[in-house]
Amino acid sequence: MIQRDGKQHRVFKRRALMMMGVQTAVLGVLGARLWSMQILEGERYANLAEGNRISTRLTIPSRGRLLDRGGDVLAGNQTNWRVLLVVEQAGDVNAVLSTLSRVLPLSESDRARVDRDVARRRRFVPVVVKEFVSWDEMMKVEVNAPDLPGIMTDVGATRFYPYGEDLAHVIGYVAPPSDSDLGEDPLLEQPGIRVGRAGLEKTHERVLRGRAGSIQLEVNAGGRIIRELDRLEGQSGQDIHLTLDGELQRAVCKRMGEESASAVIMDVHNGEVLAMATNPSFDPSLFNSGVTQAQWREWTNNRRAPLINKAGAGLYSPGSTYKMLVGLAALDAKVVTPTERISCPGHYDLGNARFHCWNRSGHGALDLRTAIKYSCDCYFYEAAKRTGIDRIAAMSRRFGLGEMPPIELPNMRSGLIPTIAWRQAQGKGWAQGDTVVHGIGQGFTLVTPLQLATMTARLALGRAVQPHLTKAIGGVALKGGAEEDWPLLGIPDRDLRLVREGMWAVVNEGGGTAGRTRLTNGIVMAGKTGTTQVRRVSRQDRERGFRAESLPWEYRPHALYVGYAPYDQPKYACAVVVEHGLSGGAAAGPIARDIMMEAFARNSVARVPSNLRPAGSAGG
Repeated sequence: MIQRDGKQHRVFKRRALMMMGVQTAVLGVLGARLWSMQILEGERYANLAEGNRISTRLTIPSRGRLLDRGGDVLAGNQTNWRVLLVVEQAGDVNAVLSTLSRVLPLSESDRARVDRDVARRRRFVPVVVKEFVSWDEMMKVEVNAPDLPGIMTDVGATRFYPYGEDLAHVIGYVAPPSDSDLGEDPLLEQPGIRVGRAGLEKTHERVLRGRAGSIQLEVNAGGRIIRELDRLEGQSGQDIHLTLDGELQRAVCKRMGEESASAVIMDVHNGEVLAMATNPSFDPSLFNSGVTQAQWREWTNNRRAPLINKAGAGLYSPGSTYKMLVGLAALDAKVVTPTERISCPGHYDLGNARFHCWNRSGHGALDLRTAIKYSCDCYFYEAAKRTGIDRIAAMSRRFGLGEMPPIELPNMRSGLIPTIAWRQAQGKGWAQGDTVVHGIGQGFTLVTPLQLATMTARLALGRAVQPHLTKAIGGVALKGGAEEDWPLLGIPDRDLRLVREGMWAVVNEGGGTAGRTRLTNGIVMAGKTGTTQVRRVSRQDRERGFRAESLPWEYRPHALYVGYAPYDQPKYACAVVVEHGLSGGAAAGPIARDIMMEAFARNSVARVPSNLRPAGSAGG
């Protein structure tokens, strides 16, 4: 019996020793781990603990403004009152929102968005219920605060556009960032941030956005803010001065009235665009707050296309405004001379095809100057046939046609200046009849109003003027833009002078196609009208006494006009296109006349802020 107890004692002792060994080993591992964490990696874990205690958050900088040439605000910032919801303070969210809707109407889309945000965010993080509330609405919410647990008002900033629809296509608009934008910059993840989506707002997005600041906040384990520890101020976006004259732009839009039209006026010496208008237009502020489906359908179903920047992206056949370039190409190729007279009996026969002049009775024998004055089609049919389409295309490119304009706007279009190679690349041949039609700016040729204004400025100056819209960034004037910066076109002065004389005669001599465009302020303008078909007129139509005004609006010819003034010392060049306006002389020309009158009355070139610094100067 004693022997058995001793044996059991030995077994117990052995097991105890084994347990002690295991415990010692465990304690040793724990001790080693504690020593490693506290001694070897103590600093690392201290930083991690501090990171859990401190939350760094970005602050949204003020967006830079877009200003016109005189310093007037074209795109600025204004107070935006918002209503927020803190879920953990609200209790029954649906009940609170139902009560709020009796004070502040909430649409179905508002409720759906709030429900979505509530499901995705933590309960103590505020959710935007509604933005852009009025002062009266905000006060109603505050008065009813005791009945609205979890509801609070907040103030931020929003974009506003004083010129509204008048500048929508050029200035553009801002909107919330898309999912594809979010990885670009952490700032874009902040509530209420907006980014440029169109126009100059998009072009200068980086400069206008600025740089985010940050604040360090002490938070508890749940992430709730206890107190602010530190703040690093961000950098506001930079203001940008533009070449535009806001009041001139407004006057241009008003003058276009109800027409579906576009117009550009620019300084021929430095390429500054003073006005670039498209009608009809849209309210850019709607994109800031959100465009409804009904509004979007209204815009997209409108046959006058209010969302398209027609001045820079609308494509039109240039019609007779192209005849000056056909004449210059013919002179350059030496296939016509300045004094050679070509007969116009009212039609032009090429093989079995007959091409008509707009004047059925014909113009008789004309030289180039007089052919421009009367806009004789037959003269330019013959001049184009002698010159060839490739030479005409080469001359067109000297004047900026068929090339993407360098202007600082997205979604501009280069148009089309056709060549034989271009046609062959399509698997088709080029007929001589195609060349004849292009002699009067019809056929495949397509240009924008901005290109027509640039072409006219180059005709007036004889240099490769380039249009631009940005004058200064952050108070620092941009380099370039002086007359001597533009290279010469390489066209003899004699040829340019002859074409200019023809444009002068269009406006100022009896029988010219644009007599009603003469300026009444003593300044002499040179110009050219154009009318382009959008529907083929058959021989049967002509025999039946076809009249374009009898057609539905969308089938009527476009009306165009280009001009510059003063004739002897050019200052401004302009282009106007009235969609389906029937006649360049009757529809587009008078608009151009009034635009020119307004520009000279405002003396837009002189309206430049005195505080702009030349490029390379200190500061800014």
